[in-house]
Amino acid sequence: MALSILNNIPSLVAENQLNSTQTSLSKSLNQLASGSRINSGADDAAGLAVVNSLQANVTALTQSEQNANDGVGMLQVADGALSQVTTLLNRAVTLATESATGTVNSTQRQALDAEFSSIKTEINNIGTNTTFNNSSLFVSSSTSIFMSDANSAANSTIAFTLGTLSSSAIGTSSTGSGPVNLSTDSLTTASNASSALSDINSAITNVAALRGVAGASINQLEAAGNVMSTQVQNLTSAQDGIQSADIAQTVSDMSKFSILEQTGMAALAQANSAQQNVLSLLK
Repeated sequence: MALSILNNIPSLVAENQLNSTQTSLSKSLNQLASGSRINSGADDAAGLAVVNSLQANVTALTQSEQNANDGVGMLQVADGALSQVTTLLNRAVTLATESATGTVNSTQRQALDAEFSSIKTEINNIGTNTTFNNSSLFVSSSTSIFMSDANSAANSTIAFTLGTLSSSAIGTSSTGSGPVNLSTDSLTTASNASSALSDINSAITNVAALRGVAGASINQLEAAGNVMSTQVQNLTSAQDGIQSADIAQTVSDMSKFSILEQTGMAALAQANSAQQNVLSLLK
């Protein structure tokens, strides 16, 4: 090869190789620092698109699982309230049974009716004041729990209706023979007590049916939550497989590029000094 001083080709080759090595070393260090194989679109454009889609799925499913858990919490509050209503109605059964017997006088029946009235008032209070997240639970409208995996075609809802709850309407049109009205019942006479007892027993049946609706919806929401939890686990695993850096391989690459950087620096220094040998020809 002819000697030349216009251009130092070996130096340019060494410099280009050194630049490439430093770029690769910087990428390895970035992957180690972030733990991610894909830190920009330049690393893997297709992989980044898949990872972003999976992240959206995981985010939507995680919130949907929380929505389902919130729905379970709401229904558990409603079930607790209905359990207390059942307790009150069972006490009303005792009062009506006692008032219906002939051994009780009118004064005693007035006392029994007073307690029965307080039971009806408390049922009204439960129906009005039982709330979840500042929203009344016992309303005529349906409550929908929204769930999604960030794909609009896969959106779904689980809806349930508890209906209103008051002494004048215990139960819904789908429970037993329909809502039971206790507000007009009294225990002031044996005949009235006997009629009230029939209504109270129907009300107990209706409350049990409402608790059945709540229980079935709880089971459905818990099942949906379990499915979404499994989906989150699997999607996260898929995302991790695409995005996460192989630490062992990356450490190996870093060591290799670190050594190459040192040898490249040495080679560049040798290439720069080699051309100075031309000066020996001028001596």
